[in-house]
Amino acid sequence: MPANPKLVIFDHPLIAHKVCTLRDKDTAHRPFRATLAQIAGLMVYEVTRTFETDPVSIDTPIMTAVGQRIRGAITIVPVLRAGLGMIDGILEIMPEARVGHIGLARDEQSLEPVVYLNKLPKDLDAGPVILVDPMLATGGSASAAITMLRNAGAHDIRMICLVASPEGVERLAKDHPDVTIYAATLDEKLDERGYILPGLGDAGDRMYGTL
Repeated sequence: MPANPKLVIFDHPLIAHKVCTLRDKDTAHRPFRATLAQIAGLMVYEVTRTFETDPVSIDTPIMTAVGQRIRGAITIVPVLRAGLGMIDGILEIMPEARVGHIGLARDEQSLEPVVYLNKLPKDLDAGPVILVDPMLATGGSASAAITMLRNAGAHDIRMICLVASPEGVERLAKDHPDVTIYAATLDEKLDERGYILPGLGDAGDRMYGTL
């Protein structure tokens, strides 16, 4: 697919190593869940690189100094249920972040998302919002979630996913061209059922042992 300035693929050996663990069909749900959180924690450093900061005065044990604090309230929004597996890793790095929840189920006939939960802070425009979902497949769920965030007032939105498909990236570039996607890997394509190839299977089922 053509170069997309709004797509950031992580070229990091530690992340690549951990993605192999997730792809392995023999990885049980407990290490799968732990590895998912670890990758999310590693990725959030780059995702937050462009967060705006304000100077603050701090009294150190020695003297007064000027430091930097992130401007506004950070909100993390996982797409249920698989997105929950990435939250702990992110909150380990940013425990001050708020957490909203969006519940979307995929209609297996149309492959389009159906909303069953929308619980978000009232002031999403107070700071950056990070949408979290391990898989960016058709892009339908991500696009719907971003639309919900915009309708709730968010204006600074970016997305973290582990595995993205070219089709999903293209869908978001069309529907929400200003949203940057951060992915651990860009896979080959979707199959006829809308699953990513080679992918890692159903992230939610593998995470919670419901295969």
